[in-house]
Amino acid sequence: MDFQLTEEQRSLQETARAFATQEMADLARELEEKDEAPSREHIRRYAEMGFLGINVAEEYGGLGLGNLEALIVLEEFAKVSPAIAFPIFESSVGPCRAVEHFASSELAKKVLPQVCAGELTVAVAMSEPDAGSALTDLKTRVKDEGGKLVLNGQKRWCSGGGHAEAYVVYTKMSDAPGAKGIGAVYVEKGMKGVSFGERERLMGFRGIPSADIFFDNVEIPKENVIVPAGGFRQLMEAFDLERCGNATMCLGIASAAFETALAYTQERKAFGKELVEFQAVQMKLAEMAMRVEASRLLIYRAAKNAEDGLPSVLDSSLAKCFANEIVRDVTGAALQVMGAYGYSKSYGMEQRLRDGWGWGIAGGAIDIQKVNIAAALVGRRFNQRA
Repeated sequence: MDFQLTEEQRSLQETARAFATQEMADLARELEEKDEAPSREHIRRYAEMGFLGINVAEEYGGLGLGNLEALIVLEEFAKVSPAIAFPIFESSVGPCRAVEHFASSELAKKVLPQVCAGELTVAVAMSEPDAGSALTDLKTRVKDEGGKLVLNGQKRWCSGGGHAEAYVVYTKMSDAPGAKGIGAVYVEKGMKGVSFGERERLMGFRGIPSADIFFDNVEIPKENVIVPAGGFRQLMEAFDLERCGNATMCLGIASAAFETALAYTQERKAFGKELVEFQAVQMKLAEMAMRVEASRLLIYRAAKNAEDGLPSVLDSSLAKCFANEIVRDVTGAALQVMGAYGYSKSYGMEQRLRDGWGWGIAGGAIDIQKVNIAAALVGRRFNQRA
């Protein structure tokens, strides 16, 4: 058991850190102010640097590295801004991995090289107005009508909704009850019958567009089926990696908040001495450091245990749940340590608090993760409907 990054991993981390802080910092501020996503030109730049599809197989245009390497890069970008980290999230730990692992090789060859080249953005469409935590209550439905697959329904809280060019859509695909009837299809933005609602206005996540998606008799080629009815478990296996990405977004935000607070307390003076000289401040800094380091270890463990495959629901839920909670604690403590400067929009800490809070809602709420953890510990699912 080795808790040190390899020389290659450290080099990748340093490259990502330099790129994110030197080339992306100004863009991050612009995206926050304008609430816009990175442009296609910027995403192509990511591709030039090899930051898209880090853990996607080389045959599909990725770097062919492991999940841990992808999360290491994601953290460095998330330290600057979730908005500039999101293209990496989508390509390395998001819906693209479901396409790589479970779709036909023909569909994977059509989609993934474009993603890794920065020419295509793919988002996941899961939640609906009446199906969030209770995801098996989906009403969106694909029916086989005379040899044609026809999709109808509505999706909500889709990060990338209206902005991405394609979507991995979770949908009912048979009359079988609950999870047994659920699968997923690949849907392109330009398909006839696909439309979008008004852009969501959220507390945080500025620069990560979100909107309802409507499917009105959308004809789906059969080769666009990623997993058929009964494939819900496979989809959630892929989503376990996305949970690790969610946790890493939290880790990046919390780590940046801690580093900022640590530097601030050594520069700011009160009563004639640096803030760090006060024991109460020392306690806060120590607690922030412990939470950040513990979160990083849980995430790395989940990624390492999975190697190049998909993490377990226990490992990923532990990592996500803990990171979701500590980012709220750390950003809140950092804001308090910085006082009025922390509360000011000019210094970025209040943005970290807003962004950090959202990840404990997105991708499976904190309490749902705790249910997942308990279920994994006892070896059976709990019936929430009983």
